[in-house]
Amino acid sequence: METEQTRKAVCEFCHCRCRVVIHSQDGKLVKIEEDRSYPAVDAIFPPTKACLRLRGAAEFMYHKDRVNFPLKRVGERGEGKWQVVPWKEALDDVAASLAKTKEQHGAESIAVTLGTGRTREQFITRFFDLLGTPNWVGQGNICFTPSVETDTAMFGWPVRAGQIKAVGGDAPTRESTRCILVIGLEPSQSQWRVWKTIRSARENGIKLIVMDPRKTATAELADIWLQLRPGTDMAVLMAMINIVIQQGLYDREFVEKYCHGFDKVAERVRPYTPEKVAEMSWLSADAIRAAAVMFAANRPGVTVSGMGIEHQQDAIATLQAKNILTAIVGNIDREGGEYLPGPGTFIAESEMELAEKLSPEQRAKQLGRDRFRFVGLPGFEITQQNVKRVWNKGCSVMIRGAASHAPTMYRAILTGKPYPVKAVVTIASNPMVTQANVKLVYQALKKVDFYTVWDYWMTPSAELADYVLPVASWLERPCLSSRNGRDCVLLGGEQGLPAAMPGEYDHKTDYDILRELALRLGQREYWPWENLEQTYDHQLSPLGVTFKEFMARGGTLHPAPRYRKYEKSGFGTPTGKLELCCTTFEKLDYDPLPQYRESFENPVSRPDLAKEYPLMLITGGRFQPAFHSEHRNIDSVRRRHPNPLLQIHPDKAKELGVEEGAWVWVETPRGKTKMKATCFDGIDPRVVHAEHGWWFPELPGEEPWLHGVWESNINVLTDDAPENCDPLSGGWPLKTALCKVYKVRQF
Repeated sequence: METEQTRKAVCEFCHCRCRVVIHSQDGKLVKIEEDRSYPAVDAIFPPTKACLRLRGAAEFMYHKDRVNFPLKRVGERGEGKWQVVPWKEALDDVAASLAKTKEQHGAESIAVTLGTGRTREQFITRFFDLLGTPNWVGQGNICFTPSVETDTAMFGWPVRAGQIKAVGGDAPTRESTRCILVIGLEPSQSQWRVWKTIRSARENGIKLIVMDPRKTATAELADIWLQLRPGTDMAVLMAMINIVIQQGLYDREFVEKYCHGFDKVAERVRPYTPEKVAEMSWLSADAIRAAAVMFAANRPGVTVSGMGIEHQQDAIATLQAKNILTAIVGNIDREGGEYLPGPGTFIAESEMELAEKLSPEQRAKQLGRDRFRFVGLPGFEITQQNVKRVWNKGCSVMIRGAASHAPTMYRAILTGKPYPVKAVVTIASNPMVTQANVKLVYQALKKVDFYTVWDYWMTPSAELADYVLPVASWLERPCLSSRNGRDCVLLGGEQGLPAAMPGEYDHKTDYDILRELALRLGQREYWPWENLEQTYDHQLSPLGVTFKEFMARGGTLHPAPRYRKYEKSGFGTPTGKLELCCTTFEKLDYDPLPQYRESFENPVSRPDLAKEYPLMLITGGRFQPAFHSEHRNIDSVRRRHPNPLLQIHPDKAKELGVEEGAWVWVETPRGKTKMKATCFDGIDPRVVHAEHGWWFPELPGEEPWLHGVWESNINVLTDDAPENCDPLSGGWPLKTALCKVYKVRQF
């Protein structure tokens, strides 16, 4: 008997997390539509139904190259020889390898690498906390975590990212957002909800300022576009703060009553005159003044930032400067400004991770915590203590907010210092493509005693593993998210398709794999829920509903905002005030205020190197329809963007003898990689931008090919030396490097 089903699911092909309706027959995907019952269905541009990734969902689900059963390596590592094995054998072997590593070298010798936060990370933390390792690494040092943790240290809770109160039809009111400052972000390629809101805002006269080295679609809409030299964002922000203070444009009442350290800020920014900063940033002093006055005079306003800041060598200090600017004009936790949502009335992800089970002795062994103390356990423990004092709950999962330092971890594998790392578990990540200094990553993954990857595909990283475990995608698992505990909202989605079909595929959710390993490793009492849906029943229990009931009622929870909560509770910081001068930084022996310094590799700091490598290389800008290193093997998606591109100014291309579409070498002191040149007059002739995330699934998986990981992978060129990382976050610099570009010779 044929059975037809419809399920409301959350698409997690990217971070937009659109709600969709999955239609299936006998467990097979038939079609996917927008969920028109979802309140935010029309809040993105382009609309969900136009998304190429979503339209390729069936191709993704039933792709011939999908990993469908557990694979065990039977040849040498990287030789490409695999054997399909039953789940029981695979899980027994993985559990035994982890147990052996822990027994022989200690739990800290096991590390886990993570990706972009689209798995249920609270359970990854839960498993590894109980196992006893503090070493979870990934993109947290350079992706959103710096923003979340800087907000938490200064405001006592992270701002709801991208919160803009747009107006429809009428002129802006006193409660509407009146000015938007976008820094290091291109929403049209990465954050479609923000992009939709900005477009609507501009139609209604809201002011827009964009700081970006490239003329993005957002910059084209701006009243003021600040095309700054890469890496000088903080200096420009400090000059803007100086102008706001000198001209008396700040919110004096808010600053005096609720802010800590204003006088010290005023003293620190005094040397950052518009003229001085203009010289170093390639901007004009008048443009900096105009941007500062526009932002301060049009309140309430919001700042929207992205990886363009977090990929810099002084990311935390730059984020602090951004927060100071928006705070002194009174934009924090007010309608139309930057909203601090606080916790929800449900059990959040951060309450599921069992952070208390990781002992102080093991916490002290976290790799990198001695040097990169803020985005790491020392800083996290300080911020969360103060958050809980005001809010009674934490605001982030530990595995995301307190990352171990990835470059230090890979070096520990190779050197055994400060202690050896012997086993690595890769979950929802592809470090051979997405981690900086990939040559070092390769050496480490080849050396490690045991390596397992949980993924959909045989990625370059998976090709180096001992076991590859096939995981269920968003189509095959339910979802319940409060943004890792940072928000009071909830978004739910049902499981749309079965995770296993006899004879065709047998996928498991990350939760199922973790729980199965946990049962084998003596953690049974801490895993009472047999599947994800049961964990969601538990999280929803304070609301008096089950997950099925929550979905039947619409599957969303979005409480009405409550503004100016600090008037009654204060801020969740050590001083109880909004900390412009950050005492948490001071406690960790860092400068409590931002101070500009030149990045490790640019024409100013390294004029000697610039003689051979005269161009500034930036990377990491998002581009559709790819998402990081994903979708390279989905033909319908790949056809729209088949090749890795290097943006170069037409004048510079002509000078170098490079034609549109020519293959070129991009070379830094660390190596070279091949890209296709595209001429773009929205970039300074002294700067080039290279796309990231490129590998070629169509090339052989065995060495030396590894699916073309050495061909056009920009992380062959990037640097991750600890001395060049952000001193607070440990983030590696992806926005400032020196390079040269020349044509690939044709024979």
